[in-house]
Amino acid sequence: MFNGANVLITGGTGSFGKKYTQILQERFSPNKIIIYSRDELKQYEMSQDYNTECMRYFIGDVRDRDRLTQAMDGVDYVIHAAALKQVPAAEYNPFECIKTNIHGAENVIQAALANNVKKVIALSTDKAASPINLYGATKLCSDKLFVSANNMAGSRETRFAVVRYGNVVGSRGSVVPFFQKLIDEGASELPITHEDMTRFWITLREGVDFVLKNFERMQGGEIFIPKIPSIRITDLAKAMAPQLPSKIIGIRPGEKLHEVMCPIDDAHLTIEFDDHFAITPSIRFHDDNMDYSSNKLGEKGRFVSMGQEYASGTNPHFLTPVEIIEMNERAKK
Repeated sequence: MFNGANVLITGGTGSFGKKYTQILQERFSPNKIIIYSRDELKQYEMSQDYNTECMRYFIGDVRDRDRLTQAMDGVDYVIHAAALKQVPAAEYNPFECIKTNIHGAENVIQAALANNVKKVIALSTDKAASPINLYGATKLCSDKLFVSANNMAGSRETRFAVVRYGNVVGSRGSVVPFFQKLIDEGASELPITHEDMTRFWITLREGVDFVLKNFERMQGGEIFIPKIPSIRITDLAKAMAPQLPSKIIGIRPGEKLHEVMCPIDDAHLTIEFDDHFAITPSIRFHDDNMDYSSNKLGEKGRFVSMGQEYASGTNPHFLTPVEIIEMNERAKK
């Protein structure tokens, strides 16, 4: 699919964009990989490591529709990874969060339609499921925009889908590097927001693999969710620093005790496959004959029971502290 193709990644200098670029070049021979982002320093730094003939670096913001439209000229596939992602920053800068996460999503859609891009996948987050903070609310809105964009496409070839997953092990601003920094600085304890807190756990490579696979699976309009393990934050602390006690500091504003990726209210739309879920559109498209229980790879699924929820706290697969250590090490590769 990606051999000889032109691929554009918004927010491409982030952790996901770098790993996606690496894996795309390891497995395929793309014609162009276009990194679209607004930070010239990060682009310069990335270009020192990724400087093959196929690489292109475009300075631009997803808030700028004209620049996006120009950048997508001749592009076959788009991965929309750009977002304002920090929960506290979104609460303190709500208009900026809305401009990037909602208006930016609209601009990506319009630019893709204007250039007849074949397929677009937007990255989502567990926080978009039953959101309780502004970041999650803007990502839910973004998800809805990308799903409904398939109706806007009309007779065009362009199709849109969403990929939603939980915490990426070791990503910037996440708990693993935070704990590691405290450990390296000689902390006498590790702060835990709540003793019962759980999180979904996925490595960056696994996330990229899932996105790549869903470009092949997608028909348009799906929200794809991988089946991944959960961890208890207390077990993570034990795994990283068994010698240190924990201190309960309380749940932060906008933070959930458990993550949800398939809400109860979407159970009637959710299809379970062997290794993932797909939330199907709640609206009908111009092509009303799509059977989402069988995807483009021929994988078969079935609708889940009414009232079923996919949440980190009730996930049947929890990692032990030893397994957490192994996964954290694997995430560094």
